[in-house]
Amino acid sequence: MYAIVDIETTGGKFNEEGITEIAIYKYDGHTIIDQFISLVNPEREIQEFVVKLTGINNKMLRNAPKFHEVAKRIIEITEGCVIIAHNASFDYRILRTEYNRLGYDYVRDNLCTVQLSKKLIPDQDSYSLGKLCRALGIPVTDRHRASGDALATVKLFKLLLDKDTDKKILERTIKFTDNRNHKLKINSILEELPEKEGVFYVHNENGNVIFIGRGKNIRLEVNKLFLKENKRAEKIKTKVDVVTYQETGNQLFTRLKYYLELDSIKPKYNLIRKRKLTHLDFNHDHFLIIEKGRIPEENLIILVEKNNVIGYAFTNLSYQRNQLEVLKNLVTTIENKPLAKTIIKNYLLNNSVGKIVRYELENNL
Repeated sequence: MYAIVDIETTGGKFNEEGITEIAIYKYDGHTIIDQFISLVNPEREIQEFVVKLTGINNKMLRNAPKFHEVAKRIIEITEGCVIIAHNASFDYRILRTEYNRLGYDYVRDNLCTVQLSKKLIPDQDSYSLGKLCRALGIPVTDRHRASGDALATVKLFKLLLDKDTDKKILERTIKFTDNRNHKLKINSILEELPEKEGVFYVHNENGNVIFIGRGKNIRLEVNKLFLKENKRAEKIKTKVDVVTYQETGNQLFTRLKYYLELDSIKPKYNLIRKRKLTHLDFNHDHFLIIEKGRIPEENLIILVEKNNVIGYAFTNLSYQRNQLEVLKNLVTTIENKPLAKTIIKNYLLNNSVGKIVRYELENNL
């Protein structure tokens, strides 16, 4: 569970700033399940350059709640969550400073989307929130206001989770503190899984992925796994601490994601057979496969250039307006290109896909 935070402040000397606006979106890795947005009376003057940047002035905040009036709500909505923010060291420091003034020690784990972006989306001209979102085709409304920036950070973090093919973010954040017996724990795991198509990951208590599965109904497939009585299934059931998942939206990406991650993660309890790789080329050198996404307004794109599978992305194509360079920024690179080519080639030979768009490198789309 994540609490994605953005804070606007008065500006001023280090550790003397006050909060003027805060937005928190509680996010489970798939959807926003709770939110808190409020102006805050900082009980101090706002720096003039901050007023020009945010549009928030002292007059607007006269009747806003003071921090001690919203402090309990912030504690409640962030309880058990990892704080996510763009430049998390700033937002987390400001929160701790405000709570220190109240005599309360506010402690949460935190992750920074700037640092994650530098690792997972390298070679960008800028990692400021506005410029990075523009490069990735992520729409931003109300820039430099807490709600707009926090919502943009939610969309960016969702993209980073998609690009986190090694599951390092999940491994760092998984904590299971439920002390109920194992049967109730299994039931609790199943209740939180969707009845949608996708790939699922069984993690042990250290967060390590020990098994990967797939299916048209994630909850049903995990339930089948836990009902099996062979030795391998029993070991998985004994060691499971949490099950995470990624919705795929279509059969092609389910297959592609499953086999690529078996190859890269090599979970302990999967039986991984060596695949015979194809040496046949696609019918075209440069094209996009466009399939349905995980939600109605979303598409999956798979990028092929020079007869190699470059990568994939989930995006709303109406925002991209056929700009190939923007689409390339969104793409999660596929390292094992021969395996990806084999999976997609075999799929195309036996199944239909939503749409294939050819293009020339010189002329783009």
